[in-house]
Amino acid sequence: MSQTVQQMLTCAGGILAGFALAAALLWRQQGALRTARYDATHDDVTGLPNRRLFLTRLRAALEDNTPVGVVLLDLDRFKAVNDTLGHEVGNDLLDQVGRRLASLPTPVRVAARLSGDEFALLIHGGREDTTAAAHAAWRAIAEDTVRVVNGDLRVTASVGYTYTRHANTSVRHLLTQADSAMYEAKRVDGGVREYLPHRTPTARSRDRHR
Repeated sequence: MSQTVQQMLTCAGGILAGFALAAALLWRQQGALRTARYDATHDDVTGLPNRRLFLTRLRAALEDNTPVGVVLLDLDRFKAVNDTLGHEVGNDLLDQVGRRLASLPTPVRVAARLSGDEFALLIHGGREDTTAAAHAAWRAIAEDTVRVVNGDLRVTASVGYTYTRHANTSVRHLLTQADSAMYEAKRVDGGVREYLPHRTPTARSRDRHR
């Protein structure tokens, strides 16, 4: 083999090696970008969509000009679990509850953890669908004990929901309504409550979604 051919092969090999290195770096960068995007839109305890992604999906649903429902859930006496059993058990409980909510069937389109022990469901449907989803969520949490790292816990939730058929309804308006209904449920020791316009919102529900 001539020296010229050898030089050409060596040069080609170097180019191919450079392409391979560049491809590997690009693949790593793309993977890191996907991970960063996922982390920015998902909860690190449950793996569910977080508040940011939930609000994005809710806005998109409202823009589709179809009936939309929102269900908010707050675990009853969750602070006592953290205080008496520790944060590891509390996080395990949140994870198990998140799994149950994520497994709810259509018309539930998104199950999200907003913050703390508060979860949200996005419903594609009107009053009947939203009511059914709210009660299904309550049953999914309360009917069976939740297995955590050191045993089984009996858990209940306060659930509030609302719905709209109007595309011009704001995200904040829907969340405030569902929030008001949820805290009405909590005020009477849990259960499921629909938002009713004649009720006076609690102080917390007026302020939480500004």
